[in-house]
Parts: sequence; C-alpha cells; structure tokens
Amino acid sequence: MIFRFLVCLSLLLIHLKTVAQGLDSLAVAAPAGAAVVLPPADTLFRVYGRVGSFGPKERAEAIQRRLEGLLKAPLFAPDSLTVVDAEQDSEILYGDQQLLSVGAAEAQALGQPRPVVARKYLARLRTGLATARQASSLPELLKRGGLAVLTLVMLVGLIYGLNRFFRSINQRILRWRGSPLRPFRINNYELLTQERQLAALRTALKLLRLVLVALTVYLALPLLFSLFPWTEGFSRQLLGYVLGPVQRVVLAVVHYVPNLLTIIVIYFFTTYAVRFLRFLADEVAAGKLVIEGFYPDWALPTFNLLRFALYVFMFIVIFPYLPGSDSPVFQGVSVLLGFVISFGSTSAIGNVIAGIVITYMRPYRVGDRVKIGDVTGDVLEKTLLVTRLRTIKNEDVTIPNANILSGHTTNYTAAATHEGLILHSTVTIGYDVPWPRVHALLLAAARATEGVEEAPAPFVLQTSLDDFYVAYQINAYTRLPHRQAGLYSLLHQHIQDEFARAGVEIMSPHYRATRTGAAAGSTIPPAPTPAQP
Repeated sequence: MIFRFLVCLSLLLIHLKTVAQGLDSLAVAAPAGAAVVLPPADTLFRVYGRVGSFGPKERAEAIQRRLEGLLKAPLFAPDSLTVVDAEQDSEILYGDQQLLSVGAAEAQALGQPRPVVARKYLARLRTGLATARQASSLPELLKRGGLAVLTLVMLVGLIYGLNRFFRSINQRILRWRGSPLRPFRINNYELLTQERQLAALRTALKLLRLVLVALTVYLALPLLFSLFPWTEGFSRQLLGYVLGPVQRVVLAVVHYVPNLLTIIVIYFFTTYAVRFLRFLADEVAAGKLVIEGFYPDWALPTFNLLRFALYVFMFIVIFPYLPGSDSPVFQGVSVLLGFVISFGSTSAIGNVIAGIVITYMRPYRVGDRVKIGDVTGDVLEKTLLVTRLRTIKNEDVTIPNANILSGHTTNYTAAATHEGLILHSTVTIGYDVPWPRVHALLLAAARATEGVEEAPAPFVLQTSLDDFYVAYQINAYTRLPHRQAGLYSLLHQHIQDEFARAGVEIMSPHYRATRTGAAAGSTIPPAPTPAQP
C-alpha cells in the first residue's frame, strides 16, 4: 500500500510539473501590455506594442491624461466617440481629437481582427467615461458622502463594541483570582504562578484588541476612499498593501506544491529505510541474524552511523527544494554556520572519530572492568564523544575518546569469563627457607582465598634470584574481575597467616642481619586465635 501511495505521489508530481511548464510557456508567449485605468472604473483595456518612440506604458499614461481631460469638459457626450479604420491601424476619436490608436499588436495579443478590437475598446470607453461622469455629478457625490458618514458611524460603533467586549472579558478574568488555575511547574520550580498566568492572559487580550481595532480601521479606509473618484487610487493602494502579500503568498504556496511533494516522497523513503535498518540492527543485536565477521555489539553503533548518514543525505537532497534556499541571506547563514562548526568543534570531531574507531576496535564494553591510563574502574557509558568510568571508590571519571585512542587500555573482564583473570602478588624470602616450602605456603594461601578458582590451579613463579633473597610470585585464577581489590586483600591476608603459622618471616635479610637478639626481635606475629563467641 505504501508503494502504491509513493507511485501516486510521483505521478501527481509529474503532472503538476507538466502543468507548470505549460503555464510558463503561455506566460512567455503572452506579450506584455499596459493597463488603461479610469476611476472609479476598473481597467478599461490594455495597449500593446510601440507607436513611434512610445512604449506600452507611455501610451497608457498618455491615453489616461486625454480621458481625464474629457471628463472635465462641461459638454462631454460619450456618444461622440467614434472609430475610424485606416490601412495600418484603427483610431478612436472624440470629434477631431485622437484618443488612441489600435494596431496590429493589440489584434495579435487578443487574437481578433483589428476592427473588432477597436470597437470593443470603443464600447468600454463609452461605458467607463459615462460611469466616471456620473460619479462626479452633485447628486452622486451627496449620496456617496452620506455613505461615507454611515461608514464612519459604523466604524465608531464597531470599535466601541470591540472595546466593550474586551473590557467585559478583562473584568471576568480579574474575578478568576483564586480560581482553579494550576501553576505551571518544571520539576519543583514554579514557572507560571496564577498571577503570572492571569497577567499574561490580560496582556494577550490587550494586544488582540489593538490588532483588531487597527485592522478594522485599516479595512474601513479603502471603503471610504473608494466612495469618491479622486481618492479611489488610494483605496486600491491600501488594499494592495494587504492583498498583494496575500496574493504572493498564495501563489508561492501553489507553485511550491510540486517541491513539497518531492520533499514528502524523499522523507518517506528515508524514514522507511531507517526503519528497515533498525529492524536489521535489532535482529543482529539479539543474535537472531548472524553475519560472519560482524559482532552483535556493533549492530546499534552501526545503525546510528547509517541513520545519521541517511538523514544528512536526505537534507542534502531536500535542500534545493526548500523555499529561499537560493537566496543570498540563506546562503550567508549557511556559510556562517559551516564556519562556526568547522572552527569551533575540531576537538569534538576528533573525539567522534576516535569513538567510531574504538567502537569497531572493541577494546571494552559497557560493564567491563578496565584501566585507562591511571584510572581503573567499570565502564558506565560509551558514547561517540567520551567514555565514563566508575572507580572502586564510586568516583565517576569522564575520559575523552581521543585520549583513550592515543593511550593504552587494560581490560580485566575480556578473558575473565572463559579463561579467568590471573591475580598475582610477589613476596621476597631469604635463601635460608627452602623454595618448596615457600611454594606450598603460597599455594595454600591462594586456595584459602574465596573467589579463587580451583581449576586452573594456582601456581608459583620464581621471578628473580637477588643477592639476599628470592622473589616468589603467586598466580591464581578468578572469574570475578570486579572484585579485584577485595580478592587481593584476602590473598595478602592468607599469605600473612600461612607464613606466620609456619614461622617464616616475610622480611628482607638486610633488616634481619642488623637485628640484635634472636626470637625477641622476630617480626612473626603470634598464631591467630579463633574469635570468642
């Protein structure tokens, strides 16, 4: 059904484009003409073409001056207007005075023979001059003056009624104090109290009253000016101030319909493409759709990147169809925004690129215990700009992705689930203690630590043979990387307990050689006793 809808929109778009091209061709084919206007009548007719050095506009102005002169003649009779057909043109005369000539340009523009066009112009001249003559007579002027007085009275009454109406509404609003108007809150902040709401409502009503009064006066003025022939021009001018913009807006909307349909088609196509990609991303993230070499945790980041690219592409395609996109102001604002974004977000763009690289490198995931630089903690959030960690002290640390990409990262969780994380600690024991005994004590301490795995079993490495002691390193596996600090503490406690029970000092021989006495100076604590109930 959606496909059929898009097809219908496309066909309608093609049809509107064809109609617009046809209208444009007609507009190009039609010659330009100048209107001859005689108050209080509308346009009498149009003149086309040139006569000598006079263009259509100059011809129309000259004809209007001659007609205004005829109206001032005391004995003017419209029936005295005649047409004389010549070989090249047809002339309309009043007595011996030539008013205008109708030539081949007028005949071609109207698509009729020249004599027929001349007689139509003659009929319109007689009607228009008779109407204008009648409008200038004393009885007609008295009647129009009465209409003007009546219009003024109605205007005053309408303004008075508007003021009374809004005054009554204002009084009713004042009685709303303590009414059930609820304050508008944002969280715990009271943005609009009852008093502020009432004040805003009264201000809005006041502005509405002023706008309606001004609009009423403005619309009444053209009506008053249209009652008298010598002010009718002002009437048309005032109406033009209102109707001109409205007409331009309506024509702009009509001409914009094909572009609007194009934008709608592009928007629907992009929207459903994003929905399809979202469906695929959810399937991959849930493990239902398996793509070789593509990890499930890549699904949502990849979807977000593709969605951003699709919307950017949609905006680039739609931009030429936006109204005013080719205007210098629109282009200047676009250049300014591009300049600000380019020079103001260099570090942000670097972090975004680093975030994309980190996403596909997969050095860590949300919830992993990691060490980034000198910060160790659990990953709380991973965005394109920053990574947030929470340390074992409940400190939230925000690290820019660019810093992460340029440094090194240690992940304690990645292999802990399958292979186990190795806890390790080093003690130094003198050569007088046999190494098998030290190994046994360290392994016993590791096995006694809660959280250490039995398999793989703990093991000991002798990492160095120094001048006075041997360095022993205990290694134990755990699958609890988030408890590292606690496990290390327990392991160290058990090492101390095991060595104390065996009577082996964890002490550098340097210090032991400088002691005087024997057992009195020993650092071995007494054997731990069980806690009394």
